[in-house]
Order: sequence, then structure tokens, then C-alpha cells
Amino acid sequence: MTKLFKIAVAAALAVNLLGSTAQAQNWRLNPSFGTVTLNSGFLPDPRTRTVRAGGDHHFSGSQGCPGGGWFANAPDYRVNYRSGSYPSLTFYVSAPGDTMLLINDPSARWYCNDDYNGLDPLIRFNNPQSGQYDIWVGTYNRGRVRNSTIFITER
Repeated sequence: MTKLFKIAVAAALAVNLLGSTAQAQNWRLNPSFGTVTLNSGFLPDPRTRTVRAGGDHHFSGSQGCPGGGWFANAPDYRVNYRSGSYPSLTFYVSAPGDTMLLINDPSARWYCNDDYNGLDPLIRFNNPQSGQYDIWVGTYNRGRVRNSTIFITER
């Protein structure tokens, strides 16, 4: 093999490796703590799910979470929502530590919030779309926080 050919192969491998690195949070993976289907007007409201916050993947791509946080690769929870007459859909977290909330909405837009109410995050969708909402609960510092509860409400 010529030196030029070896360089070309090495460059192609490097580009391939760079191109295959996906965003750390992958909404295509199965959620770690389940999926729920909710139709507008769902009861009980709020709906809750307990998860373990945090992960090994850093997210820093949103204004709502300056400095970013640590999240799992797979979503923690998935909500398949069918909208109706309610004007908003709200997700918030209550936890015994400093958590962050990251959501990929049905339009594939990312939303992040940190410290809406003390150390607890909240994201509200006005005129919510029908579709899949993938939810991650992360931590400000690398580590895990058990007994983190996601609340979902239309009220």
C-alpha cells in the first residue's frame, strides 16, 4: 500500500467514526421506566412516574439548562399524548436532589429546564401537540438521584 492510500483509509475511518457518533440522548431507544398513553382529560391528573435521575451522558444544547447536565442515553419515560381542549401540558419533577428535565417533543424539538421551583425543573407546552414526548430526568452534577418523580398535568 502506498502512503497516500493509507492516509486516505485512515481519514475515511476517522470521518466514519465521527459521523456515527449520535447525540448522547437517543429518543429511538426504549424508555427505562416505561411508556404511557394519555388522552386529553386523563385521570388521575397529575399522572406520576418514579425514575432514577442522572446518567453518564452530558447534554449542553439548550438555553434552559445553562452548563448542561448529566442524563441517561435512553429516555427515562415516554408519553404518547392525544391533545384536546386543554390549553397546556406540563411536566415537572420533584426530587431529593438537584435535577434537570429534558424533553424531546413530537416535532423533534428539545426543551430543557433546571431549577424552576427551587431545585425542581418544569416544562410547560402551551397548545400541546399530539404525539410522542420523550422525557429524561438528569442531574446537575454527575451522579444519580433515586426517587425522582415526574408529574404530568393538564391543570
